[in-house]
Amino acid sequence: MTDLKPNTLPLTGRARADRRPHSLAEWQALGGYRAVEAALKLSPAEVVAQVAAARLNGRGGAGFPAAQKWRFMPEPGQSPGAGPSYLIVNGDEMEPGAFKDRLLLEALPHQVLEGAIIAAHATHATEAIVLIRDVYRPGIAAMEHAIQEARTAGLLGGLTIRVHPSAGRYIVGEETALIEALEGNRAVPRKRPPFPAASGLWGRPTTVNNVETISLVPHVITMGPEAFSGLSWTDEGGTKLYGVSGRVKRPQLIEAPMGTTARELIERCGGVSGNGRLLTFQPGGGATGFLGPEHLDLPLDFGHVAKAGSMFGTGTLIVLDETACPIGAVARHMRFYARESCGWCTPCREGLPWASRILDALEAGTASAADLDALRMIAAEGGPRGRAFCDLMGGAMAPLASALARFGDRFEAHLTGGCPQRRLA
Repeated sequence: MTDLKPNTLPLTGRARADRRPHSLAEWQALGGYRAVEAALKLSPAEVVAQVAAARLNGRGGAGFPAAQKWRFMPEPGQSPGAGPSYLIVNGDEMEPGAFKDRLLLEALPHQVLEGAIIAAHATHATEAIVLIRDVYRPGIAAMEHAIQEARTAGLLGGLTIRVHPSAGRYIVGEETALIEALEGNRAVPRKRPPFPAASGLWGRPTTVNNVETISLVPHVITMGPEAFSGLSWTDEGGTKLYGVSGRVKRPQLIEAPMGTTARELIERCGGVSGNGRLLTFQPGGGATGFLGPEHLDLPLDFGHVAKAGSMFGTGTLIVLDETACPIGAVARHMRFYARESCGWCTPCREGLPWASRILDALEAGTASAADLDALRMIAAEGGPRGRAFCDLMGGAMAPLASALARFGDRFEAHLTGGCPQRRLA
């Protein structure tokens, strides 16, 4: 268990307060690219072994162990036919409540690039693509400049790397939909198998990792896996870039040991705003189920949050105080997910707009008891074991299903005159 001072935080300790990115010379003066130099002296298998020993889980939402994903990539000569292998760094950050990758792209582009070089070496990738949502213009500019500096200095070796601005769709968070979009197609998830490591971008072996995951890789190498793992307060290694928004006095990003509690994060944000009393919070962004005050001391990592009945997701908390309406919060989420559905399968294409209309009617006071029964049915059918083609609907249903279970009486209260909180305002 480790307490970290701000200047020793691996991910953000070198970031400037104004997010101004470092030049290559400035970054190297801070120790930049030493991790790349050390990693390239190791075999790919040795790098993967260090990442495995560090217990680095992916930070994009699913929490899949990074090393295990990397081991799926074939070695040179093992994949059918000739052609490149790809590493895709996903910076298309669209999750409601998530705003962590933006900081890393804008303020610390050379850190992202270092991680990409090391990950490409470990996965035998010959080409890397950093996909960034188009509205993150400062992040795009910072990454392109960092890549050019590193290329000119000869730090990329034989790796080809470029930035790809994305039009931005939530479905692109699903890795096969991301691959389809990169190929110029409609962003629709693919049937699996084959998995991307066997047939990904242009049919070639491909690994997709989140920006935060990639940014942590250099620190595994420089610190060593044991020290990196020891930064955590649980058995999931390293630090986490937590985001806290909603009803707190100072919404912000906080890098802290994996397993930090919601109580500590909220206190570091000045406490709960509104009436100062916590009603509920989503532990990992808008696609995660609600937890309550009884979970304030729960270690926030993938395993502990799953056991509590929610998902850790992106690790970006959304906090509601007692004056906030959880039904209104879910209604806003559902409008987003209904808009962002790729439309490929019927449950998602039809179910999400249906749920959104019912929630809006509840807020307005025009819903009936039959509508509420239909909402419960949609939540049950569309949950994790639902019939949708991919996980988007399951994620969209998580806050709705948990709100129905936790705040059923509030849903009932909306049937007579709409939102009680709005009537009191």
